[in-house]
Amino acid sequence: MKITQIDHIGLAVKDLDASVKWYEETLGLKASGTETVESQKVTTVFLPCGEGELELLVSTAPDGPIARFIEKNGEGIQHIALRVENIDEALAGLKEKGVRLIDQEPRYGAGGARIAFIHPKATGGVLLELCERK
Repeated sequence: MKITQIDHIGLAVKDLDASVKWYEETLGLKASGTETVESQKVTTVFLPCGEGELELLVSTAPDGPIARFIEKNGEGIQHIALRVENIDEALAGLKEKGVRLIDQEPRYGAGGARIAFIHPKATGGVLLELCERK
């Protein structure tokens, strides 16, 4: 598996508009657009920051993963995404090593990226996302 960079850091928020406003007005970042991913019950906004991005995530349903995360942990860092050159090879290598995965196969996430999550129990409590962008 070849990791090329930290792609983004996912931040779970309760109020997307207020969060975007804070990051733009306070830190000078600029949102690159809003996208809803129905299959994940989430609306996201990316804020480019150097070679990576911050991804603000708000739940679109009370039973969505982000809503459950906030209920359990409060707002904050929900995941760290690592960009890989080939997500299929990365997953195959992790499976060979017996790493516990949430996603056995890649799926599509925000921005058309192919993504897959590694279970936090395999990483010492950190939800890692593998991300392949073309």
